[in-house]
Formats: sequence, structure tokens, C-alpha cells
Amino acid sequence: MKVDEIVRRVRERSRRLASGLPVANPPLGSDFSLNGVVPVPESWRPAAVLVPLVRRQSGMTVLLTQRTDDMPSHAGQIAFPGGRQQVEDADAVATALRETEEEVGLARRFVDVVGPVDLYRTGTGYEITPIVGIVTPGFITRADPREVADIFEVPLAHFLDERNHRIDSRVWQGRERSYYAMPYGERYIWGATAGMLKNLHFVLTAGE
Repeated sequence: MKVDEIVRRVRERSRRLASGLPVANPPLGSDFSLNGVVPVPESWRPAAVLVPLVRRQSGMTVLLTQRTDDMPSHAGQIAFPGGRQQVEDADAVATALRETEEEVGLARRFVDVVGPVDLYRTGTGYEITPIVGIVTPGFITRADPREVADIFEVPLAHFLDERNHRIDSRVWQGRERSYYAMPYGERYIWGATAGMLKNLHFVLTAGE
């Protein structure tokens, strides 16, 4: 998929969401969308992630991280760089860029922010704003050892092919929960990350 088309579709989605214009609902709104159960904590904690789409000669890739095994939440899982919004952050974009620089060392000068897409709520009480950004090659990554065990890239084409989307399930808190998974080789990409990728797939391919 060409970069210009990605940018056009994401910007149009962002514009319509910001203006309150009607939009088609994304496939998922929360971790529990597939189970018909949406958790309602007393309050949602705002967070943001960067969805870094890297321009490579062989095609666009998605930069992802694997969290360390001793993280308090989502330990060992594959995730976008990002985290909880802090008081000093002006908005979700500021949160995503700050967290990305802290976690993986990706300097913001390499990121062309396209815009936010649909919110995603997690079972742990976070309301995440995914910020799509086009990343220019030439950057150097540096993993924060407290949070990030690995940094890697997956071809965007893998996530745009619905044959790579599947629904798995496991027992959590005494109940069987279903969720999207999009494995890539030995990488098991699932949960909130796969959910946001499913929504991105919808934004980039709706109408095709």
C-alpha cells in the first residue's frame, strides 16, 4: 500500500473523528469486544501509543516492541511504544512521541505524525489513543532495559492481509475470553496490539 494512500485514509479518519462527523464503527473498541462484555472501571486512564509505519525500500513496516517479563502489566507481550499520559503532555501526540523516545530511542525528528485513529480500551483500565506516524529510515533504536526486551519490525502487508487475522481464546479471571491474534513467525501478536492493528486494517482497507 502506498504511503500517500495510507496518509490520506488516516487523515480523513482523524478529521471525521475530531469533527464528530458520522463514521463506521471500527471492529473493536476494547479488549472484551469479542465477548460482548465491556469493562467499566470507575475512570479510564488516558494513554497513547505510536503506530510507527517505517518507510523501507522493500515496503512499509510496523515497528513493535516486546515488553520485559517483569513489567507490572502486559509483561512479555508485544506492544506499540507508548504509555500513560502525563500532566506535562500537551496531548496524546505528545504522550506517544515522548514515550516512544523513552522506550526505544526513536527521535521525534524521524516521525511525521499523520494523526490519531479510534480509541481502544483495555481490560486494565487504559483508554488508548493510537497515533499513526510515518517514520523515515536513518533512526537508531535504543531499548529502555526496564521496559523493552526487544525492538523489531513486521511488514505492514502482513497485517493488511486478513488471512493473517485469527481469533484465539484463553481463560482469564475464570472466564474464557476471545481476542484477535496476528502471529508473525515466532512473534505472537495478540490482545490490545492486535486489536488496534485490526482497527488500522479497517481504516486502511474499508471500501476496497
